Amino acid sequence: MGPWSGRSSARGAVSGRLVVTYPLHGSYHAPAYFYFSFRSNHKMRMNSMTLLRSLAAAAMLAPLALTAQTNVTGAGATFPNVIYTKWFDEYHKVHPEVHINYQSVGSGAGIRQVTEGTVDFGASDGPMTDQQIADFKTKRGTEILHFPTVLGADVPVYNVPGVATGLKFTPEALAGIFLGKITKWNDPAIASANAGVKLPGADIVVVHRSDGSGTTYVWTDYLSKVSSEWQTKVGKATSVNWPVGLGGKGNEGVSGLVQQTSGAMGYVELIYAIQTKISYGLVRNVSGAFVNADLASVTAAAAGAAANMPGDFRVSITNAPGKAAYPISSFTWLLIPAKIQDPAKKKAITDFLKWMLADGQRMTEVLAFAQLPKPVVAKELKAISAVK
Repeated sequence: MGPWSGRSSARGAVSGRLVVTYPLHGSYHAPAYFYFSFRSNHKMRMNSMTLLRSLAAAAMLAPLALTAQTNVTGAGATFPNVIYTKWFDEYHKVHPEVHINYQSVGSGAGIRQVTEGTVDFGASDGPMTDQQIADFKTKRGTEILHFPTVLGADVPVYNVPGVATGLKFTPEALAGIFLGKITKWNDPAIASANAGVKLPGADIVVVHRSDGSGTTYVWTDYLSKVSSEWQTKVGKATSVNWPVGLGGKGNEGVSGLVQQTSGAMGYVELIYAIQTKISYGLVRNVSGAFVNADLASVTAAAAGAAANMPGDFRVSITNAPGKAAYPISSFTWLLIPAKIQDPAKKKAITDFLKWMLADGQRMTEVLAFAQLPKPVVAKELKAISAVK
């Protein structure tokens, strides 16, 4: 509370100004001015200080509503962590009363935590299964809703001495490597797609995720579509029984192991390959074209799904048709309970979703994520009303 000033006249008039300051954001303190003027008898003049103190106490209550904080917690996918960190920071700048604390712990852990109710929302690169949705409803007594946020891609990363970025991989080669059937870098399954590249006879060291991961879901979903053997023996999930390889935690762990291990090969989200300057390859798509993962090719992969998006937004776009489509592309989702008991949190979450679908989409491309197709955005804006 700041100073007050006043004066009294011989006729008993008392007037003045009370200045109250309170924090709005950061170190800035906003002043509030309260002016007063009244006539009093002798007794009232004697108690003027008491009156002013009462005015000050009332004034101090005024900013409390303005400074009330809403803390929202979330956990899950590492795949979109870079853009989520950017979004939550930017959203806090325009809505300082809302704090969103997100832990990048992997999609599997995010699904578990939102199901247990230890966080307010989850995040996953793979949609929840029917069984996981049923488990959520049993434990939480409400539905779980999927909201796509951005589009991204998994890329095959490698560390082959003397070989630059841009190796070409066929679906057969990728499945064979991760099944443990293709074990040398100069195997014909790899060499035949890379004429003119001198590949060594070194062993391939497979690196995969050790934690439950949506990045793994996208990778294994793709392998299940292009290899019947993979689908039968391993399948798709956020966590699988790997036939071969070393495990690294998070995209960071996989990229770190690949960079440290000569002859290594793994898979990470595109932004991690770009940020760490690790070599990554092109992948042959359904049309027979070897395609590099970038904004245009990921957007092309989503083109078909955008027009036929199911009501629950659970869709796979791996191995999508189209000559320009990158075949290991995916949506990533926020997992929001359909019923949120805390009104402040419900407002914070639904307001953020609306912001994410507008202002947030304009921040994606500098971080190597593709924007959501406009038909998907329109459908999501209507779906937000399902959060009660």
